[in-house]
Amino acid sequence: MSANAKEAILAAAKQAAQSHGYGGLNFRDLAAAVGIKSASIYYHFPSKADLGSAVARRYWEDTAAYLQAMLDDADSPFECLQRYPSIFRRSLESENRLCLCSFMAAEYEDLPDEVKSEVQAFATVNVAWLSKVLLAAGLGDPIACEERAMAIFAAVAGAQLMARSRADIALFDSLLNGYRKAGLMPA
Repeated sequence: MSANAKEAILAAAKQAAQSHGYGGLNFRDLAAAVGIKSASIYYHFPSKADLGSAVARRYWEDTAAYLQAMLDDADSPFECLQRYPSIFRRSLESENRLCLCSFMAAEYEDLPDEVKSEVQAFATVNVAWLSKVLLAAGLGDPIACEERAMAIFAAVAGAQLMARSRADIALFDSLLNGYRKAGLMPA
């Protein structure tokens, strides 16, 4: 089984999890989406927990790389803070999907431990990056920046959830504007 098949499985699993959460990781459906036999998935992922863990890990690793690239390319920390919500907006733009780890976090009690740790890593990566950027922007001391980072992460993820439940991306944008007016996010 090739590395290309593994990547195709991960890509299909990401889409399924963004639409249906961990429960949407069905080997038969994924195999059909990729064009392989469902038994072939077991070659790379011996269990659903292994697949869920791998797709969540890949998701937070890709997010971490994207956030770092954003930081490297931005003219200022304020530009990064302005662009941050776009990560969550992109999921909505893609067939009204949710952030994969946000969806899985809603299923937290039903997740295997190895998947739980990867879902937690996604939040940790986001909060650490936001804390770093808020600190670089001079918006508080390290403790205040971490508290604000957690609030921003929760607010943006919550805005995405509300917008998805109404299939209304304009609601996401409106909520973000409200966060800026309220001072949670820099204007």
